[in-house]
Amino acid sequence: MNYKHITVAGSGVLGSQIAFQIAFKGFNVSVYDINDEVLVRAKERIEQLKPRYQEDLGVTEEEVNAVDLRISFHSDLSAAVAKADLVIEAIPEVVRLKVDFYKELGKVAPDQTNFATNSSTLLPSQFAEATGRPGQFLALHFANEIWKNNTAEIMKHPGTDQKVFDEVIYFAKAIGMVALPLNKEQPGYILNSLLVPLLEAAQKLLIKEVADVETIDKTWMVATGAPLGPFAILDVVGINTAYNIGQAKAQATGNQEFEKVAQLLKLEYIDKGKLGRATGEGFYKYPDPSFMKPGFLNS
Repeated sequence: MNYKHITVAGSGVLGSQIAFQIAFKGFNVSVYDINDEVLVRAKERIEQLKPRYQEDLGVTEEEVNAVDLRISFHSDLSAAVAKADLVIEAIPEVVRLKVDFYKELGKVAPDQTNFATNSSTLLPSQFAEATGRPGQFLALHFANEIWKNNTAEIMKHPGTDQKVFDEVIYFAKAIGMVALPLNKEQPGYILNSLLVPLLEAAQKLLIKEVADVETIDKTWMVATGAPLGPFAILDVVGINTAYNIGQAKAQATGNQEFEKVAQLLKLEYIDKGKLGRATGEGFYKYPDPSFMKPGFLNS
């Protein structure tokens, strides 16, 4: 299939980035979310990406403004997927929400439409049956700040049609990604299999009061040469996402540390509107976070 029209379902931080990148590379994109109020915020996020592309990629104002001609916004799922060759789902990491979404999507999407989940930690086989078309379903995972960290991990489940798998690999390359095929299902793919344990370890150090946010990040940055510490990374990922993952692990495992992490994120950050870099504050305040200031690593 030669993909021409893509629907991105979910217009949060990463969903908006996915939509922008795809439109930037010349595809028509429909953005779907649950209501018009949410879509207003999505339009604001997409507008804020334009100067980031200009600064980081050296592209022109004309090139980023051309994206507006290729993106439409919809709170009606049927309208959003009416022309879709591929639907990329980027809704919250909550199993029930995703199952309900796929059941509805399978009813309204054209028969030829393929589906992909951008889930960070969940497996496509958990939702394949709910889609009603398991052969046309797989996982397509992007990293945050997609225009710079241009990885696309493509992971099939045992029932994915090989042709669909190959098509999505081709599509990922067409939108400027480094396509990374996974031969087997793996929770967290490659990237998050490496990254999530680091982020979880940092959060557990914090709730145990071993050290504060800046000290934990400074330790990682000085010792490894990494440009960001785990809490700065969490601000990029978004604290809602970290909360959903922690809450899901707490429920699945009964581990009290995960429950404490989820409570901390909700009470001290989410409830106070501190959702990460996208809202101007998370573990750090932006646009001038302390870890970027001269002398942070030496102080």
